[in-house]
Amino acid sequence: MATLPKTLSATLARTTLATLGLLLSLAPLSAQDMSTPARAAIVKDMLSGAILFERNADEPLPPASMSKLMTNMMVFEWLESGRLKMSDEFLVSNRAASLGGSRMFIREGSRVSVENLLRGVVIQSGNDAAVALAEAIAGTEEAFAELMNRRAAELGIANARFANATGWPHPDHRISVRALATIAERIITEYPDYYPLFSEREFTWDDIKQRNRNPLLGNLDGADGLKTGHTEEAGYGLVASAEREGRRIVLVVAGLESTGQRRQEAERLMNWAFRAFETKVLHRAGEPVIDAETWVGGADSVPLAPIEDVVLTAPLGDLDRATVTAHYDGPLPAPIAAGDVLGEIEIAVPGLPPRRVPLAATEDVAPGGFVVRVEAAAELLFLEALALAGL
Repeated sequence: MATLPKTLSATLARTTLATLGLLLSLAPLSAQDMSTPARAAIVKDMLSGAILFERNADEPLPPASMSKLMTNMMVFEWLESGRLKMSDEFLVSNRAASLGGSRMFIREGSRVSVENLLRGVVIQSGNDAAVALAEAIAGTEEAFAELMNRRAAELGIANARFANATGWPHPDHRISVRALATIAERIITEYPDYYPLFSEREFTWDDIKQRNRNPLLGNLDGADGLKTGHTEEAGYGLVASAEREGRRIVLVVAGLESTGQRRQEAERLMNWAFRAFETKVLHRAGEPVIDAETWVGGADSVPLAPIEDVVLTAPLGDLDRATVTAHYDGPLPAPIAAGDVLGEIEIAVPGLPPRRVPLAATEDVAPGGFVVRVEAAAELLFLEALALAGL
């Protein structure tokens, strides 16, 4: 049986199982009082899923160019499916070439590859490049926006409504910072081959060199994405991510007053997330944590293990005071098949809601032979006799 981490106080108990299923609380943690001048914000540890801080995280807001992340994700999906190739070239329409705001400066009638258009969107935040990609996929930007809405619904991304591919001001174009964080996480985890685009510092097109607008790149340890946004209505916003020693933080801030405030606030929140909290893998999926007693089986016990990695984030030092309890309703009757969910592991950290993860058998336990069944029947009769006698 695997041993528990030395830093944990462990209580492995046989109890009546009250609940099964993953009950992961995403309530914000608190290492200290934290506030932000941002209209909305969210800070999340990707490894554990813990929300470290949030403010107005579910309020649909004008996202400006931060919504181009959804445009990027749609293109990545088409590339992964084979419906697009990076080398595919598309004719630039008058509409795409004539758009205002941030631009890649593509020319009407020219042919531009998907790879270059993606860089134009990711690095230069080009509205022209975003519309060129939208038209290449769906024919029109309006049709592409409907595809975005349909895909967001399929993925369960709430509080997100798209009216265009760029984030250009529109009364029906609204996204919450939680939805933006979800899109960013999906890009990072599902499309690792394309995610490095977000850390490229500059891109030159038609002899025009433009730098990546992300103020954290090169200025914050581990920063490698994702997207800025600004309009008069939306204010200044940023979707950012950074990784240090295998731990990744995703942050979204929206509605700030200047580029300087955006950079300072994003740096402050990101550094706070790394310094004030720690994340640990307490148990690996499939590694037994307890040998549970069996009933009328070919073995006296069966190892139980979490069905997924048990990962927790807590204020620095609090994980050293965690307690771990394994629950199962035993003895467990045979036969038992490997993979049968038979209990749960509960991890309690002072000041935080408990984390519960189902436990499953790691081995088969066949029914016991004739002698085992006779002995079990005799024991049961004996116990029933004691109960009738009031003993």
